[in-house]
Amino acid sequence: MSEIHESVWIAPGVQIYGEVNVAEDCSIWPNAVLRAECQQITVGRMTNIQDHAMVHVGYDSPTRIGEFCSVTHHATVHGATLGDHCLVGVNAVLMDGVVIGEGSIVAGGAMVKEGSVFGPGSIIAGVPAKLVREQDSAKANRMNAWLYYRNAQAYMKGDHRTWVGEEFERWKTAKAAEVYSDKDILKTR
Repeated sequence: MSEIHESVWIAPGVQIYGEVNVAEDCSIWPNAVLRAECQQITVGRMTNIQDHAMVHVGYDSPTRIGEFCSVTHHATVHGATLGDHCLVGVNAVLMDGVVIGEGSIVAGGAMVKEGSVFGPGSIIAGVPAKLVREQDSAKANRMNAWLYYRNAQAYMKGDHRTWVGEEFERWKTAKAAEVYSDKDILKTR
């Protein structure tokens, strides 16, 4: 029923139930919950679901999360659709039928009410959430996804301090050059 790619890093304490499909090179961080009792959850490649995030389905709404997305700490995605290269901020809530276009950011603490639709390159904030600005954030969001990919690779080896030091700074500079020239999209390793 579920299909989780063998390259996915799943932290201790993660709970996954129902029909959940997770593509290659994703990471799911401590105490995240993905539940799909009546619909399906689909998570695209290179996406990270961070600590204490809740990904659930609506009774009539599947949850679809695109490639190179970050669903950050304590965020809830409930029967919503995220395009590729999106970031959902800390404690944000996306309800049933929400559609967030590619390259968008949902600000921390935002409450995106049921059925809301935002186009590509949206910056969404507030309670209830509204469009506050248009800006293509795809590259910055992809860079964040790469940081979490690197972190997951380190965690698999027991290294919990991979975001410090000269080697990390060199990697980050080189990866940013790849991301901002779009060379990173075709490769994941």
